[in-house]
Amino acid sequence: MKSIEALGKTVEDAVEEGLKKLGVTRDKVEVEVLEQGSKGIFGIIGARPSKVRLTVKNDYASIAKKFMSDVLEKMGIQCNIEVEDSEDALKVNLVGPKMGILIGYRGETLDALQYLLSLVVNRENKENEYKRVILDTENYRKKREETLIRLANRLAYNVERYNKSIRLEPMNPYERRIIHAALQNNPKVVTRSEGEEPFRRVVIELKK
Repeated sequence: MKSIEALGKTVEDAVEEGLKKLGVTRDKVEVEVLEQGSKGIFGIIGARPSKVRLTVKNDYASIAKKFMSDVLEKMGIQCNIEVEDSEDALKVNLVGPKMGILIGYRGETLDALQYLLSLVVNRENKENEYKRVILDTENYRKKREETLIRLANRLAYNVERYNKSIRLEPMNPYERRIIHAALQNNPKVVTRSEGEEPFRRVVIELKK
């Protein structure tokens, strides 16, 4: 993150001077007062200027839009990029025709783009907490979650009925968490993960 120090007769003067140098508005920076300054005697003798440090905040929305615009342009895809930045996560939604190509087989393309976007967003964010990134289009994430929950409940019923454990196909961490969460309160079965990435999978079995 970019930081500069600035001086002024008062803290506010120093902040304004720093903002001019950075070319940004007050809401885009974090301000640290290094020295309050002093007017001195008669405003002359012993006077010391105020000193502040301004640090430009990460603009996650702009970073995400710029990266996705570049990627989509190279892919020859035109769509609108909607970004919602909250404390919980940075949500990026792609809106346009024929978005299936961005989803790919069982969301593999969308997952890959989300992984890359997350790397880019967090690359310059080493001093702050990790920013979770969710990339979606055509409400795929919600539809996939509902599909996995139905699958989890159906397989749990089969495990109970036939008294036989079931191993699901390999899934990414996000989808495995959905399966685990869907069955965590099931009184008859338990879930666990086995294997190494990218072939790690969920196992559903009877409670002992």
